[in-house]
Amino acid sequence: MKKRLLNLFRAFVVASVLAGFCAAQSQPKPPYLDPSQPIDLRVDDLIRRMTLEQKASQLVNQARAIRELQVPAYDWWSEALHGVANAGTATVFPEPIGLAATFDDPLIHEMAAVIGTEARAKHNQAVKAGRRDIMEGLDFWSPNINIFRDPRWGRGQETYGEDPFLTGRMAVAFVTGLQGDDPKYYRVISTPKHYAVHSGPEPSRHTIDVQVSKHDMEDTYLPAFRAAVIEGKAESVMCAYNRVNGEPACANKFLLEETLRGAWKFNGYVVSDCDAVDDIYEGHRFTKSLAEAAAISLKRGMDNECADYMTLVNDSHDYQPYLDAVKQGLLTEADIDRTLKRLFTARMRLGMFDPPAMVPYSNTPESEIDSTAHRQLALKTARESMVLLKNDGVLPLGPGVKKILVVGPLADSVKVLHGNYSGTASHAVTALEGIRRQFTGAQVTYVPGTNFLRKDSAIPQKSGADPIVDAASAARDADVVVAVVGITSELEGEEMKVDLPGFKGGDRTSLDLPEEESALLGAVKATDKPLIVVLMNGSALAVNWANDHANAILDAWYAGEEGGTAIAETLAGDNNPAGRLPVTFYKGVEQLPEFEDYSMQNRTYRYFTGQPLYPFGYGLSYSTFQYSDLKLSSPTLQAGSSLDVEVDVKNSSARDGDEVVQLYVSFPKIPGAPVRALRGFTRVQLNAGQQKHVKLTLGTRDLSYVNESGDRLVAAGDYVISVGGGQPGTGAAKVEGHLSIQGEQKLPE
Repeated sequence: MKKRLLNLFRAFVVASVLAGFCAAQSQPKPPYLDPSQPIDLRVDDLIRRMTLEQKASQLVNQARAIRELQVPAYDWWSEALHGVANAGTATVFPEPIGLAATFDDPLIHEMAAVIGTEARAKHNQAVKAGRRDIMEGLDFWSPNINIFRDPRWGRGQETYGEDPFLTGRMAVAFVTGLQGDDPKYYRVISTPKHYAVHSGPEPSRHTIDVQVSKHDMEDTYLPAFRAAVIEGKAESVMCAYNRVNGEPACANKFLLEETLRGAWKFNGYVVSDCDAVDDIYEGHRFTKSLAEAAAISLKRGMDNECADYMTLVNDSHDYQPYLDAVKQGLLTEADIDRTLKRLFTARMRLGMFDPPAMVPYSNTPESEIDSTAHRQLALKTARESMVLLKNDGVLPLGPGVKKILVVGPLADSVKVLHGNYSGTASHAVTALEGIRRQFTGAQVTYVPGTNFLRKDSAIPQKSGADPIVDAASAARDADVVVAVVGITSELEGEEMKVDLPGFKGGDRTSLDLPEEESALLGAVKATDKPLIVVLMNGSALAVNWANDHANAILDAWYAGEEGGTAIAETLAGDNNPAGRLPVTFYKGVEQLPEFEDYSMQNRTYRYFTGQPLYPFGYGLSYSTFQYSDLKLSSPTLQAGSSLDVEVDVKNSSARDGDEVVQLYVSFPKIPGAPVRALRGFTRVQLNAGQQKHVKLTLGTRDLSYVNESGDRLVAAGDYVISVGGGQPGTGAAKVEGHLSIQGEQKLPE
């Protein structure tokens, strides 16, 4: 009897479980898990099911799993400045300062699409392996579109240079390429940073209060972010460490409330730089507690705090300040809900709550990572980034050159190619390797000439004889000397513990080439052999001696995994250089204002009144180009109208090459207007003797300026439109036309 009752009980239990399972299966999905529902409805449904603590746990970069709601853990922090960073092997493109030198925004768009594709593939890999760790997500804190206002800033290498217009075009290209063009889902999310007035000094970034006029804000520091948000439709923005006009950037009423979410109607999410919310209390002493810092940043418009990034958090300390703020009446649950709506909208548009089959990017194969096609694109970007600064005719090297001496500490360096914020190339071609591959008919000898910057060399350190003596001795037996010199991301970069002559805390105190390398150049040039200087750098170098004494100077930047190939091809003439400087090369720090001074007076080509070593937009070619037949759609324009500018460009040489067509506007002499400003550009490929017709259109903002009060206007007066291979007045080939604007129009911020 007992056995029969036990069997009946077991049967009842099994039947009950099955019935419950069937009932659960027959229940409709909750709206937030139903892909057919509108995203707004889904997000609201998910948020209303969460407890206060669950909500707070989503406000930090290490967002916690909510298992009962099927919300997976997620780390919001990934990087993709010039390739997927800090996540193992990936294609490594040139550092952004080199990308800017291409003046080729369609190429940057193509590159960003490749980076986003590799990022998706890596994320898919991680999820399949059961990981959701830092640097394996789908939100990428790139690009860095701060204006490189001062060449001493160590992180300027991460930017697109000193010009707001060029930076804005590159920003739009990068953001749209990274995020993709699917109407429903993002490939990945792009996070332009560091909003908005942030460019050193590195050692004081957690405490400094940057004072900026409304003119400089609207004219210089905001336009690229505006373009990234309004045109590029970036889904995310990162706020900076420093204060701006008295308020921390991550709790700044003007930047976050009035401009980003007010004037620009930004509906995406804002992430803090790491520890920037702590800085509101600890560094700036702007609040009396962490709870107050959390509250004011959230209420002003910051949504996700990068709070912990070195270790996995196993308690609630990172999001506790938000709970404390609610308990203390500093925040309401509705404030948190508003923030969560932005965060979960982003996650749903990344497809995280939908079946993978519905999300086109979820099937991105692992074969996309570090593929042959992507490596070829890295080579193309490196080729286009090469800037020829000087050439007395020694380049390109001909077949008669039989003995090439390579000197310099960076010739066989792999680290210098990667720059900062990079992934790891499966194979990076150094300058030395590239030269040996390219010049197979010549004897290529390498003598470093100095132990400076030689830490990552695979070649044993020399002992005994002075290495400069060795280099000079070898030079006497060479047909030509190629000196690969410069600086590295181990000397300039983000808040570094570096204190050497010319370098401090990640920034630079001098623009000069390091003394050891200068001495090497002098020693090999004293042999009277032709000297070609190849610079590797992330910022402007005052190479005054080299400009006077070297036969040629090629700027290669931090050129990415195929940098050595591009350098060698350029020396040989297989790659005809057409890169242009995205920054002014000054003669020395004495030409600059104080580093801490954020006023744009006497800074960058737009306001600098001195004579630079090399101007913004400068770069030579092995070809020559001519400009003719400039036509304006109208010589007289009513304020608020657009202008078409057309010109013929001819390759007047016997060598195929690219030309970077640059359009500059020179304004009437009115207070607040720059000397001149880049307002259009395009990179054109021209065969020997070929002519092409180029058309550039200037919109209302392109013809505007910012007055001393900070208002953006199209003003009445006479303008000069210059189209050529560089700035007017720098010797570049160009044509000019005059434009008269009638009336005045004020433009929105």
